[in-house]
Amino acid sequence: MKIIVRTPNWLGDTLMALPAVESLRRHDSGAEVWIAAPPRVRDVFAGPEIGLPLFSGTPGSGANDPLRPASAVRAARFDAGLLLTNSFGSAMTLALARVPERWGYNRDGRGILLTRPVPFRRKEEPVHMVRYYLDLVEGLGFSTVPPEIRLSPTSEETALARSLLLAAGLDPARPLVVLHPGAAYGPAKRWPAERFSALARLLQDRRTVEIAVTGTEQDRPLAETVRAGLLRPAADLTGKTTLRGLLAVAAEAAVFVTNDSGPMHLANALRTPVVALFGPTDPAVTAPFHEPRTILKTEAVCRPCLYRQCPYDHRCLAGISADEAAAAVENYL
Repeated sequence: MKIIVRTPNWLGDTLMALPAVESLRRHDSGAEVWIAAPPRVRDVFAGPEIGLPLFSGTPGSGANDPLRPASAVRAARFDAGLLLTNSFGSAMTLALARVPERWGYNRDGRGILLTRPVPFRRKEEPVHMVRYYLDLVEGLGFSTVPPEIRLSPTSEETALARSLLLAAGLDPARPLVVLHPGAAYGPAKRWPAERFSALARLLQDRRTVEIAVTGTEQDRPLAETVRAGLLRPAADLTGKTTLRGLLAVAAEAAVFVTNDSGPMHLANALRTPVVALFGPTDPAVTAPFHEPRTILKTEAVCRPCLYRQCPYDHRCLAGISADEAAAAVENYL
């Protein structure tokens, strides 16, 4: 069979879906599995660990939906499509493309468009997203692999990351602590940048470490706040790395400190120790899947709310102190 897999839209979700993708590939070793991934997560599949071809559609097709237009999918003559998204639109695209077998969760009113809709059953206890995607594959009657998420940079990517860190003035002989103060989902997920700065000052005062701040170009104001008033300059890498470049930088870190974000899962896929700061989201659902990891959170009656912006006083994240985070980081140094 020739199968197209529509990945989730977000980096963290895509990484947590990798065991499900691997399960599909191993279930039928003779199948030709293609990946349809939005541009923001496409490089997850560029490394040697996965090695699956990417479906690029046609030039100028939808920036956010790699399955559009349906005519490009139809021209590729896929026998089946696995939807790791829950949207009605993704199922409609496969139907319009006349893909004979269309698989996915029966959600968002799209069951009529799927040839093998898998019932979605809410459970009393939260289910981690890795298990959520594996349950979909099992619901199709396929066997699943032991859940493991693992990535690694290439030698060329490692060399570029080390050059970037050296150019920023960091000493490679000192442990590197990477701070990731952003979160694409929204500001409610972000531990205050001032707390990241206080954490960096504590670590510089107590330990001989180097500090680097990562993120997108839009995170640069956060990086400026983090770097303000430090005992020694921290490297600002915001906007200077691709997704694979960030992977390589995280591989150089002794500890990766981050909000609940895609880069949190990226570092975890390397087995770089992660200190994860959780606010409006539930660690039972989206925590880093592998050890070593430390999860910091404050119990609040309003969490998990899943809001993008906090309408109150952001107590779920404001309750985590810089001292608490510093102690967690020092456990890995």
